Amino acid sequence: MVATRFALEESVEYATLGVCGLKVSRLCLGCMSYGISERGAHPWTLNEDDSRPFIRRALELGINFFDTSNSYSDGTSEEILGRAIRDFARRDEVVIATKVYYPTRKDPNGRGLSRKAILTEIDKSLSRLGTDYIDLYQIHRWDYSTPIQETLEALHDTVKAGKARYIGASSMFAWQFCKALYVADINGGTRFVSMQNHYNLLYREEERGNAGAVPGRRHRRAAMEPARTWALGP
Repeated sequence: MVATRFALEESVEYATLGVCGLKVSRLCLGCMSYGISERGAHPWTLNEDDSRPFIRRALELGINFFDTSNSYSDGTSEEILGRAIRDFARRDEVVIATKVYYPTRKDPNGRGLSRKAILTEIDKSLSRLGTDYIDLYQIHRWDYSTPIQETLEALHDTVKAGKARYIGASSMFAWQFCKALYVADINGGTRFVSMQNHYNLLYREEERGNAGAVPGRRHRRAAMEPARTWALGP
């Protein structure tokens, strides 16, 4: 049952995500705080009953952008978000972003950005989210053990297969992001449309020590999705 459909959407601003046509609310609800606390690395997460009111209220306020990861609370964050979206919204009216990179299994291929890992993990994320596609599929970190061309080809294939609509990145040096865009361009592949970066009033390395990441991403016309904007505060 659809209980909520952006009842107060006029109170929220929307923007295109970088140079693509996807429209997202300027505020995105990050879902790392939602998951089964006994699973994964975050014992402070909220269980499903306590998480759902936050997701529902975000929808009521017009927020249409939700971000999670396959590694948050052993995948239970994706499960909680997926069930809430099914109960409180229509799938085609929301933008779901998730990520891949961190370990989800103990075997050597249960982590990273190899072709094997990406194609396995996107299917698992789709199953946990209970959806046929992910709007924004992001690499959670740079994988130093896998050639970027291999990673980009696998991500491109997820887009062409209809499993992802767009691809994005998270937490890397500006030169790495630019290299990924260059490799995608020369091979005719899908480019990253966004960068989820650690950025707030206390942490400014995106401007200083991170190789000029902020101006670099503006020049490349990629969207910025600042994370930890309150420096992990209230």
